[in-house]
Amino acid sequence: MNTLEQKIEYSFKNRDYLTEALTHSSYANENPGGFPCNERMEFLGDAVLSIISAEYLYTKFPKMPEGRLTKLRSSLVCTQSLSAFARELELGSYLKMGKGETASGGADRPSVLEDAFEALIAAIYLDGGMDEAKRFVLRFLSREVENQHTNFHDYKSLLQEIIQQNPDEMLTYTVVGTSGPDHDKRFDVELKLNSNIIGKGHGTSKKNAEQLAAKQALELMGVDV
Repeated sequence: MNTLEQKIEYSFKNRDYLTEALTHSSYANENPGGFPCNERMEFLGDAVLSIISAEYLYTKFPKMPEGRLTKLRSSLVCTQSLSAFARELELGSYLKMGKGETASGGADRPSVLEDAFEALIAAIYLDGGMDEAKRFVLRFLSREVENQHTNFHDYKSLLQEIIQQNPDEMLTYTVVGTSGPDHDKRFDVELKLNSNIIGKGHGTSKKNAEQLAAKQALELMGVDV
């Protein structure tokens, strides 16, 4: 428990909240009379996460319309994102699971990790209040929001429209480096206009890095993006 508290950067006053958040239904079913499973906490955590993410995006993007805000929030709190956050904390290794669920690899199942992450949010909220829950959640969301936000803007197409006004100009995107493990690789891309570098991007995929490079080039050109 101490190790997990160090990872989440929060110390519980009442560790029963944390224990419940880490108790899968399969374990609770095999051990009746012990801690309840984390399903109720997952329900609460989902609601807390929704409030925190909605407020954060509403404040960060004051001109973004409701539809775009909804899509961006959905991409930030989807199963893929939340399970990735849980894996970063190695949350699966702390889960109490039944024998069958453990044998079938349940501790690394995306849906299980998503639920556990949301239950952990609820545990922090119940133990420390909204401010602590918000601090924990935004530690992950604030880091991811720029990449997700970029996906809603096609900077490459906008730049191409500008450049193609002069048929003699040519844009070239080149991957110049990669870093990180296979499950969390990062790409570095250089964007050249003819032989001159006009933008660089560092992203979670080649496509994302190219978009960021194009965004940088547009900003250097004085285009409002």
